[in-house]
Amino acid sequence: MTGTDAEGQTAPLVVTVSASYGSGGSVIAPLLAERLKVPWLDRLVSSTTAEQAGRSADPVGEGLSDREEEAAPGSRLFLYLARAAGANAMAPPESLVDHNELLRERAEAEIAQLCAGGGVLLGRAGAVVLRRRPATYHIRLDGPPKRRLARAALIEGITTDEAKVRMDDTDRARTLYVRRLYRVDPTDTSLYHLVLDPTVLSIDGAIDVLVQAVVSYRAAAADLPGRR
Repeated sequence: MTGTDAEGQTAPLVVTVSASYGSGGSVIAPLLAERLKVPWLDRLVSSTTAEQAGRSADPVGEGLSDREEEAAPGSRLFLYLARAAGANAMAPPESLVDHNELLRERAEAEIAQLCAGGGVLLGRAGAVVLRRRPATYHIRLDGPPKRRLARAALIEGITTDEAKVRMDDTDRARTLYVRRLYRVDPTDTSLYHLVLDPTVLSIDGAIDVLVQAVVSYRAAAADLPGRR
């Protein structure tokens, strides 16, 4: 599917997926891309990385590792917030993250480049950054904490106690990331075209629902050019 951007150029289909921890986004999103035959655009930071950062012994201490320092600005901010979430620190030091406006510009430039050819984008506040982009469908995956814990433990091969730690750290860090850069709540359902609880479905069942939704969006958008 394509749409027309502000310069009259065709825009390839982008599907953004926002997923709470344990809702299966890291599994569902790449399989959705495969079914739609579009590129898979990976998440900013995985739940495992966020969990490890959140459990750091020194959440706000001497800075980031060499690997983290090499990350994109948005990634560094996310990793800081994952650590700070466990220490109740809300504002990263200016030496680490620069100014919010600069961070937003850099993060959005990365996303624009990543999505230039279309695809399925997981995370990165995609529904906010790309809210005015044509040919873009926004999905939120979420569910009750108990069912998300059970799904996460199954997918990641960990105990529910371990999943609980990861869920608390990861969901908090992702929420802080979106709120700090964009002053919005990623759980706000008005950001999305579709909100789905995949914890009551099989993975294949959830993908079937999402594929049908995107196909329907394609048809509707073709008939209604002004539809976002």
